[in-house]
Amino acid sequence: MDPEFAEAFSQSEGFVDVSAAVGASSPGTSLVEIAREKARDAVQPSVQYFTERLPPESTYTVEDKQIRVENSEIRVRCIIPTSDDQSATFPVMVWFHGGGWIVGDLDQDNAFLRGLSVELQIAVVNVEYRLAPEHPFPTGLNDSYAALKWTAGMASSLRISLQKGFVVGGDSAGANIATVCAMLARDDPFFAAHPITGQLIRQPSVIYPDACPEKYKSELRSMEEFKDGPLLTRDILMQCRSLLNPPPDDPRISPLLFRSHAGAAPAFITYNGRDPLRDDARLWAKVLSEADVEVKTECYPGVPHGFYYSFPTISLARRVDQDTREGLRWLLAGAH
Repeated sequence: MDPEFAEAFSQSEGFVDVSAAVGASSPGTSLVEIAREKARDAVQPSVQYFTERLPPESTYTVEDKQIRVENSEIRVRCIIPTSDDQSATFPVMVWFHGGGWIVGDLDQDNAFLRGLSVELQIAVVNVEYRLAPEHPFPTGLNDSYAALKWTAGMASSLRISLQKGFVVGGDSAGANIATVCAMLARDDPFFAAHPITGQLIRQPSVIYPDACPEKYKSELRSMEEFKDGPLLTRDILMQCRSLLNPPPDDPRISPLLFRSHAGAAPAFITYNGRDPLRDDARLWAKVLSEADVEVKTECYPGVPHGFYYSFPTISLARRVDQDTREGLRWLLAGAH
């Protein structure tokens, strides 16, 4: 284990409560709401860290918008850099937050995304997709894909140039959604004129173990190896998936199972060395590379899933932040 993380973790408490709340949650109970409250507490160090480093308010604008989805509405938060040139346009990243498909909201990455927007001069559309168990699979995915289409359709009014870059990004469950959206968009005539140009993927889930093809099973060891965590355990992950309740072999939850990955957008993928989902990320990078998709990866040894949300000041967490920015720069450079 990374010694700096181990020291920080040994001085911290509260993660057992998060796990207990999620692990005990079931449809129709208030324990899901307890889990959401605990999850907000768990990411608060990251929220505070990036809030303290926000760029001046004059350098960007933020506006929440309601968009129509499947007889309902969801909220998206649009972050746009400011410019003295009123005709200036920006590339865009559509972002999906993490939280096991059952927790999380726009605020957990809000300050981080504002800083990213200004530094890289990129518009960001942060999507508040609906959560399980109240909205089981594929509601959250459908919401997210609708937001992706909405972004493409609103490009001119948002001062977006899709030709400069049209990236999908996400963390954990949000990374799963981002990978699936990238694959769906590849095959959708709607996106033929404005394809996705990059995937920014952090600690993704890409395959249910029970649905893993035989040829990859020997490479999916981390789920057993790090089943007891810390921060994320196999049991908690399984409970989150149970509340989402998708068919395990559906490529829209297990994107490793798409028949072909050729033609997918280039991907920047990060993962953690002591994460049950470590090998998901490795496999996603492998299948994309085998399909001649450009891929870059970064691994953070000795740390568990989501460590940078709760311990944002340790060295590896700051490296994740910097690598994320450099990875996005790489994706944007390849979009032209």
